Amino acid sequence: MRRGALAVGAAGGRRESSGKRTAKTGKNNGERTAKTGKNNGERTAKTTRTAARRSGGRAVAAAAAAAERAAARKEAEEAARRARHLKELSRASGAERALEELVFGDSLHVEEDDLLRCLAGPQRLDAPERETLQKDSSDSEAEDEAKGNLLTKKPAWVDEDDEAEENVDMTHRYRKDLMKSDAEKTLTKKKLKRRLEEQFQRAMGGVPAWADLENRKKSKKTASDSESDEDDDLLCRTGNFVTNSESLPRGILKMGICLPANQERFANGRLATVQFHPSAQVVMTAGHDRSVSLFQVDGIKNPKIQSIYLESFPIYKASFSVDGEYVIATGTHHRMFFVYDMMSGNIIPIQKVRGVEERFLRSFELSPDGSFMLVTGTSGYLHLLSMKTKELISTMKVNGRCAASAFTPDSSKVYSYSKEGEVFVWDVRSRKCLHKFEDEGSLEGKCIALSKNNQYVACGSASGVVNLYTTDACLKEHRPKPVKAIMNLVTSATCVTFNPTTEILAVASREADEAVKLVHIPSYTVFSNFPVFRRKQIYLAQSMDFSPRSGYFSIANNKGKALLFRLKHYSDF
Repeated sequence: MRRGALAVGAAGGRRESSGKRTAKTGKNNGERTAKTGKNNGERTAKTTRTAARRSGGRAVAAAAAAAERAAARKEAEEAARRARHLKELSRASGAERALEELVFGDSLHVEEDDLLRCLAGPQRLDAPERETLQKDSSDSEAEDEAKGNLLTKKPAWVDEDDEAEENVDMTHRYRKDLMKSDAEKTLTKKKLKRRLEEQFQRAMGGVPAWADLENRKKSKKTASDSESDEDDDLLCRTGNFVTNSESLPRGILKMGICLPANQERFANGRLATVQFHPSAQVVMTAGHDRSVSLFQVDGIKNPKIQSIYLESFPIYKASFSVDGEYVIATGTHHRMFFVYDMMSGNIIPIQKVRGVEERFLRSFELSPDGSFMLVTGTSGYLHLLSMKTKELISTMKVNGRCAASAFTPDSSKVYSYSKEGEVFVWDVRSRKCLHKFEDEGSLEGKCIALSKNNQYVACGSASGVVNLYTTDACLKEHRPKPVKAIMNLVTSATCVTFNPTTEILAVASREADEAVKLVHIPSYTVFSNFPVFRRKQIYLAQSMDFSPRSGYFSIANNKGKALLFRLKHYSDF
């Protein structure tokens, strides 16, 4: 059993040693295999690096070759550009070439003296060159002369229709305002052009300085002499150098609405008269409530100065004397009239004028020189009284019934407007009728007014048309054409008046509310902003007046108010 055990142990030992040898052999083989793989990997990496090094060298060589080719091409282009530049320099003048070479380089052979000599001016030409230039100039002159001959040739044929005057339809809504009468339904182009020039001159107050060529040429010489002095004067002063235009613009009238002039004492009933004092800042109102009131005009409060009451005497019309010291008032149903002395406060009744056989004395006019009072009677009689003695001087008579009368600004003539539509012109000194003319289209005369500069006559008729005439035409023609027929009223024109500067004509009717229009005389157009649209404030206009310098405009209405408006274009009262 012991030998069997030893045999088993020896066999186990041999098997153990054999296993060790096998393990050692496997380890050695593994190490040799790993070493061989490592060596192979190093050889492969080395081979790869060598190949990459070789391929990179070829790429660098190719890039270097491409750069050399690009540089060569660039040098060739630069050489060509320099050649072209030199060629252009050779074409330029000597001065230009020298200047370019001096500025841009390549000028070592160009001296500054040569450049200055080239810039000094053109060189004298030789004889052959001069002959060539003279020949070229003669050829150009011949060409110009030939062109002039072509332009002066007569046309081959003429169309008769081109020379015929073309008529323009004046009834078009854009040209209606240029018509002076209904007879001018067509005008030639020349007349229309002349009419437009006249309208422009009236609107501008004459020919503008920029349109007057002759005066512009004359004024240029004097203006150049005084220009320096004016500039010095302008720089030495301060202030507002922007002022209003002297002429009144058309279209929109700048105005402000003030408190009524009789704000502190409204009339009980209809106001018959509103009138501004000729010299003081005072306004007078008179009406059917038998009172005459005076107010100071400031546009803010308009305080009352005083009032007088005429018992049982409803006032038909009242007026200041020319010197502003008296007020003359007539009644609605009386033969007498009153004179109120504002200095002494006395009320003087004039019971009856000897020689005047009238049932009522109502309408009257005072001469601008303060010498006469013209009373309009019945049956066409006009009674001329002395303002000093209040006695009758003479009586004149028109055909039919007299509706209204007016003195000329110099008090030498009287225009009387009959209800039959005729206007009679009387000489005040001799009391003779100098002329008579018909108001165009008038069926019944209502009112008449003369401008303060004696340039225009305005006649208002029962149809609502107010015809505006020039005084020259009225004194020369029996049927003058009005320069403008104002047709903005639809009821009888009962009142017309000019402002002192003859730029505005106020027309009104007492038969319809808001029937008041202000006309811009230079352009014969109506101001569009008066009265205010959709705002009832005037009602029935009874009387109108402008202040002495057109700063204010007042309207007396049937509600007992004297409406007051400030005309902002005029700076004074």
